[in-house]
Amino acid sequence: MTGQYAHNIDAKGRLFIPAKLREELGKTFHVMVGQDQCLSVYSDDDWNAIMEKLKEKSYSEVKALRAAFANAADCEPDAQGRILIPAKLRQYAQLEKEVIVNGSFGRVEIWNAQRWAAMEDRAFSSGELASAMEEMGL
Repeated sequence: MTGQYAHNIDAKGRLFIPAKLREELGKTFHVMVGQDQCLSVYSDDDWNAIMEKLKEKSYSEVKALRAAFANAADCEPDAQGRILIPAKLRQYAQLEKEVIVNGSFGRVEIWNAQRWAAMEDRAFSSGELASAMEEMGL
């Protein structure tokens, strides 16, 4: 999944997911806390793969993820292509108005627009992105 889209989250916590990404995600999305204070959105297939991978682990290995899964949500887009993001997830990612929706490998990420801009600027200006691309042979 690729692309970067700027949208606003409304007062009810609804966010438009671009058609291209909705098509790739399918009918039901699984939203959970992500790294760096963003939200991660998975398709059914990717969500099920995560669940299968975690089933192979012992309870002791996965118990640190309890809060992540307790606050995960299954979301289905409405007729306008919006999903309702639960309040706790909005609070975690500090989603108030301006939001960036990114394709990121096999998932979608939802970011506070200011946080995303700062991280993107840092990646470009620090050489961090160029170094990572070189290491991976891109």
